[in-house]
Amino acid sequence: MKLSKFKFKLPEELIAMHPAYHRDESRLMVLNRETQKIEHRIFKEIIDYFDDGDVMIFNDTKVFPARLFGNKEKTGAEIEVFLLRELNREQRLWDVLVDPARKIRIGNKLYFGENDLLVAEVIDNTTSRGRTLRFLYDGPYEDFKATLFGLGETPLPKFIKRPVEEDDKDRYQTIFARNEGAVAAPTAGLHFSRELMKRLEIIGVDFSYITLHVGLGNFRSVDVEDLTKHKMDSEQIWISEEACEAVRKAKERSKNVCAVGTTVMRTLESSVSTNGLLKPYEGWTNKFIFPPYDFSVANRMVSNFHLPLSTLLMMVAAFAGYDFLMEAYHTAIKEKYRFGTYGDAMLII
Repeated sequence: MKLSKFKFKLPEELIAMHPAYHRDESRLMVLNRETQKIEHRIFKEIIDYFDDGDVMIFNDTKVFPARLFGNKEKTGAEIEVFLLRELNREQRLWDVLVDPARKIRIGNKLYFGENDLLVAEVIDNTTSRGRTLRFLYDGPYEDFKATLFGLGETPLPKFIKRPVEEDDKDRYQTIFARNEGAVAAPTAGLHFSRELMKRLEIIGVDFSYITLHVGLGNFRSVDVEDLTKHKMDSEQIWISEEACEAVRKAKERSKNVCAVGTTVMRTLESSVSTNGLLKPYEGWTNKFIFPPYDFSVANRMVSNFHLPLSTLLMMVAAFAGYDFLMEAYHTAIKEKYRFGTYGDAMLII
């Protein structure tokens, strides 16, 4: 499978800049793999496709305010710092991306907030854009974390070309987010409202949760034509015994297992026994799924409409079938569905 097969012309105006007014009222395209039929619905009507005993698996990761703006010592040049992950709690060490990267050297100090509320020192160059920062803060860890996150803003993807708004703090987070550590939202989960979850619960749908802390690798471009040569960034995942049990019970009773989003699908496929059962796991995954691929755990999937050439698009194509998915995407463009993080959704059954 070649990279160029995932190129398509996406009109800029179809990339959603804002979420739907109500979480569960974005549009929903339903793809039936058996009949090869496409239906057009509203997201809350997803309930029509599920039944008592079916399982929906969600990613309960929580996005933290990862984007900060600071100034370089002496020159005062504005530097954008994107927090990736905490490396050492005691030493206040963080793995970050800096922009513009060429201006930052080991030993440089960066100042954040009014009256230089927070100061950081560059102690390592990890990649061309990446750095390790040590934040110089004497108080208790909780105070440091509150100060750091108080200075940060919601890390909307770069393709949402507008300033961050107050509303984003809430809307760029799923309603079930609880394990902090992501720098990007698991977007398929953004469509679920409390009311919809309640209605699904009433008809007997079981909910289960895994955690994958979404990293910037989701947006990293693929720069090799031969997809077998692309390496995914590693992301931290947790699969509990409870999630494995929920999947096992559903499969035993021939019920549907629905992965809500590409992050859930990748997590599930990262820990499968030889007989196709989900196994508990805590660690890292760099699994890259593209066509052709045989899925072991979920037989249904919810996903947003992804941008051209993205690894997310490739995974969904592996699940839906390449030709069927590309037909659906061309239909979506014709019907003016909204693409990207805050866009519309797709259910593949």
